[in-house]
Amino acid sequence: MLRTVESVTAGQADKICDQVADALVDECLRRDPHACLNLHVLGSHGMLMIGGELSSLADFDMAAMARSVYAEIGYTDDIEIFVNVEKPSDEISALRGPSDAISVSGYATRETREMLPRPLVFAHALSRRLDDMRRFDPQFSWLKPDGKAQVCMEKDRMHSVTLLASHAPDMDTREVKLALLERIIYPVIGTQEDLHLFVNPAGAFTKGGFAFNAGVNGRQIASDTYGGLMSFGDHALSGKDPLKAERAGAYMTRAVARFLVEQGLVSSAFVTASYTFGRAEPIALEAVGIDKTRGLKINMSEQVQKEFDFRPEAIVERLNLRQPLYRDTATHGHFGRPEFPWEQTLI
Repeated sequence: MLRTVESVTAGQADKICDQVADALVDECLRRDPHACLNLHVLGSHGMLMIGGELSSLADFDMAAMARSVYAEIGYTDDIEIFVNVEKPSDEISALRGPSDAISVSGYATRETREMLPRPLVFAHALSRRLDDMRRFDPQFSWLKPDGKAQVCMEKDRMHSVTLLASHAPDMDTREVKLALLERIIYPVIGTQEDLHLFVNPAGAFTKGGFAFNAGVNGRQIASDTYGGLMSFGDHALSGKDPLKAERAGAYMTRAVARFLVEQGLVSSAFVTASYTFGRAEPIALEAVGIDKTRGLKINMSEQVQKEFDFRPEAIVERLNLRQPLYRDTATHGHFGRPEFPWEQTLI
């Protein structure tokens, strides 16, 4: 069975929007740890719009922060920014639980030390290396911020790798391909016979970001979570305060799935939680583990329901989520990185 996933760099259009959204979340939490926000960011061809709801004591220039993030990513063009953020309606503010029907899922596997599917780990490693070489290696000053990696694996064997990297217009496409092969792809995946490699297969890639495509925060949710190989819910994580059920629940289901695998109970675990309007407790909570050595599927729902509290407020307290750490989640995935509290062992 082939498993194909992708990961994008910091300058890809959707990821620009994710970073802007979560930079705003972080700044609100710095100024007001109890800030309540649900932001939506759209960018396209010289324009960025920030909309949504915010209830907070925080008061700062959102447009200036968005412009700063855009420049930090590596773009130098002028961008027009519109902000239309309002307080939530009284009906939403009165709710003590989620303001929407939410379903979240968490997954963990012994397949890699990151407890993530192997092709996703490779894809993130490639996109991260693209970003790092552009930012820190003077020999790669010709690289531009937009890029993407796609990895396809058949069991444990690499089937194909695609790498897209935007570059300066005066670069020869053959030189670009050779440099990306030797300094990006081979150091990450090594060499392998019969491996299909595609490096900027359409030729020159000189326009990226909003000049190349429109972006929306939350659209890269598959690569943000489990590469589309497992269910991941349909709500954006970026732009939301940690008390939102979609964000808190996604982190808690992942943390519990990790716990079940770390304890040696199963080879992989999948945890799902469903929430409904105005109710803090999930209306459904299920945990399933796979024991590959014995070929067993184990229902662990009762154990998880007894041991873990999935109310968003309880999750925020247990994982210490009221802190400005979210912009870092907006590139190269929310999971498999030990600096995040949901990636640390639950006790």
